Amino acid sequence: MTISVAVSGATGRLGEFVCGIVEDHPDFELTARLSSASPADEGADASVLFDVTHPDVSPAIVERALRRGQRVIIGTSGWSAERLDGLRAVVEELPGAAVLVVPNFSLGSVLGTMLSTIAARHFDSIEIIEAHHAGKIDSPSGTAVRTAELVAQARDGRPPEAPFADQRARGQLVAGVPVHSLRMQGVIARQEVRFGGEGEELTITHVTHSNDSYRAGIRAALGAVSGLEGLVVGLEHVLGLTGASGAARA
Repeated sequence: MTISVAVSGATGRLGEFVCGIVEDHPDFELTARLSSASPADEGADASVLFDVTHPDVSPAIVERALRRGQRVIIGTSGWSAERLDGLRAVVEELPGAAVLVVPNFSLGSVLGTMLSTIAARHFDSIEIIEAHHAGKIDSPSGTAVRTAELVAQARDGRPPEAPFADQRARGQLVAGVPVHSLRMQGVIARQEVRFGGEGEELTITHVTHSNDSYRAGIRAALGAVSGLEGLVVGLEHVLGLTGASGAARA
């Protein structure tokens, strides 16, 4: 039996890509392509809502979908810890509700973040540099925010060294980790997590060259969402990577 999927934000670059993957997947059926002009009840009969919209509208779209009994995959960036707390409260009100929040669908990006949580236990100087295309609205990126939060979590309460963090040029502190954002033409996505120790430096870098890097992660999210329960943040939980890294469920 095929599972019906509605894609919210279907006219955007990522939304169109997701629609194509759903259409090509033998276990799923694309039943609605939703845009900002779509009525609020369009796509309500789908079993899964895949949200790739805008940070300003995503929370309302997701909550509406949950309250009408849909399972939700969130690929929209900008879901901060505060927003996730609000979403968690909604999910806890609704027995059987399930939401998978994916800051980045790239397998390489997820692995880079997990490797960073391992390194974070052994280095005190930690900073993140992330770069995206000039049209990306939010900064820092959802991927960088998630990486910083997991890096801080892996350190068991020991804050990273971040000298002169009050200076604007030092970036934005996320969970105590300085994050520097670049928005430039010619870039799709790039993240560097830099670690400094006595006499050495380690850099974990991931570069996205095309949307094709998201294909496997999107398929994994689609395949997993029907079996999830509650709020799950990060594709690492779907890929079985949390044991080695020590990353915790949100």
